[in-house]
Amino acid sequence: MNTNTTSSIITIGRQYGSGGRYIGQEVARYFGIKCYDKELLEHAANDSGICKELFENHDEKPTNSFLYSLVMDTYSFGYSSAGFNEMPLNHKVFLAQFDAIKKLASEGPCVIVGRCADYALSDNRDCFSIYIHASMDYRIGRISHKYNKSMKEARDMIVKTDKSRASYYNYYTNKKWGAAESYDLCINSSKLGEEGAIETIIKAVGIFDAHKK
Repeated sequence: MNTNTTSSIITIGRQYGSGGRYIGQEVARYFGIKCYDKELLEHAANDSGICKELFENHDEKPTNSFLYSLVMDTYSFGYSSAGFNEMPLNHKVFLAQFDAIKKLASEGPCVIVGRCADYALSDNRDCFSIYIHASMDYRIGRISHKYNKSMKEARDMIVKTDKSRASYYNYYTNKKWGAAESYDLCINSSKLGEEGAIETIIKAVGIFDAHKK
């Protein structure tokens, strides 16, 4: 029986190459709870009836069409509204993920990586939001080694992915991706290392759990 328990929903935003996904998985393993990253897309696809490939194609990718306010106004009326049927596909995908995040969080403590989960759960008192960042050199080293890429290729991948994630987050939320005030805790994994980041999050979640009581 796992005695390392938590009552919290832990969300993790992360710079590409910072180790955020691994850190999230290990935190979930410590607490004996589920970690949702790409798995979230499958849940959203199953619940919405939109095919999984479309979720993968639109996953954390920005959009420059349609107004954010109109998206959220439509969401507030539910999927049965005419507005949802006429909505661009990328917005349908976002709202389906939004619903999936809320549903998974309602089922109990878990770790959710990326996909504006902190925003989707902003009214959930059990949500503890974290942002993992790291120096460019550290991230280039990780990506270069992990994917057998040159330093330049790794840097290009990082810049492109971070730009995409930032645009996606900034568009769909009322917050700024990577800004300290957008999260409960920000951690530099290049300073602490992955294991140090994991340990820090575990301790912080324990304090958060105690503070809620």
